Amino acid sequence: MRNIVIALALPLVLITACVDTPDSHQGSDAKTAKAPAPKQDHPAAVAKVVPPALDATAAVNFPGLHNVVTYHEGLICGSAPDGEEGFETLKGMGIRTIISVDGTVPDVASAKADGIRYVHLPITYAGMDEDRTLEIARAVEELPGPIYIHCHHGKPRSAAAAGAACVTLGYMTSDEAKSKLTISGTAAVYKGLWQCVAVATRATPADLAAAKHAFPEVSKPKGLVPSMVAIDEETDGLKAAEKAGWKAPKDNPDLVPVAVAGRLADHFRELEGDSQFAARPTDFHDWLKANQKNAQAIEDELGKPAPDAKTLSAELKTLNDTCNACHVKYRN
Repeated sequence: MRNIVIALALPLVLITACVDTPDSHQGSDAKTAKAPAPKQDHPAAVAKVVPPALDATAAVNFPGLHNVVTYHEGLICGSAPDGEEGFETLKGMGIRTIISVDGTVPDVASAKADGIRYVHLPITYAGMDEDRTLEIARAVEELPGPIYIHCHHGKPRSAAAAGAACVTLGYMTSDEAKSKLTISGTAAVYKGLWQCVAVATRATPADLAAAKHAFPEVSKPKGLVPSMVAIDEETDGLKAAEKAGWKAPKDNPDLVPVAVAGRLADHFRELEGDSQFAARPTDFHDWLKANQKNAQAIEDELGKPAPDAKTLSAELKTLNDTCNACHVKYRN
């Protein structure tokens, strides 16, 4: 397999701040290439931003970006950009391609305004199959760098996607990728995401060449009806977790409450970009946004070392009451 080094479109002083090469991970068969000069058509950054060093032992927050970790030279992982401030930070880093693995429709227009390409390859909290892993790895290998991979928070899905891609491309071993997930803060409860990294292996050139490479700006939304079905299923999962003391029920050990809450919050966020959602009345919008906030609060609380059961139950009751009110008017 030909070895690829993603070139950072940054001054030399910034490159040397992240000293690491594929040689440190792959042995004598890996080669180190010099970073080519930035393309002239890439818009100049307002202010240069130095990404975290490769050997950093903790994630870093920047204006409009959170939980940022460098996985490989020119491959950075973190949260979704928060408005214009987030995109300005990405521009300052010299980012040329953003890969979103979140379910929410990405802000393609803002990225384009800063000369950045968006690619939308969503994955779930349960992980991703081999085809999606290869697709993301091919995007990392072929698209202009530096590349920024994000989910919503920058902890579970984007970390797993970046880690699995790095292993698939031969940038690091599975154990090294797991160490990166730990730095990103990927919780142990996301077993499917950790498994994606654990089973990843270096791909052959033929495997990568056969991977999908359409690299869409926006993946087709699921639509209102399928999303509502999924929301009902995830809500039932939280109710089952509540009955089990906010743990996985004995009869369903694979149900991870924090992952269920995360998926539920995602479903509500995804609806904001759906054309059927946009046509709904104002109160419908308000109810769904309120539910997204409740689901997010449940996920955040479950992510704490000692989540408070009363707080969780109160948030779930509010979410359920809001759903019922909406159903009375728009579904029942």
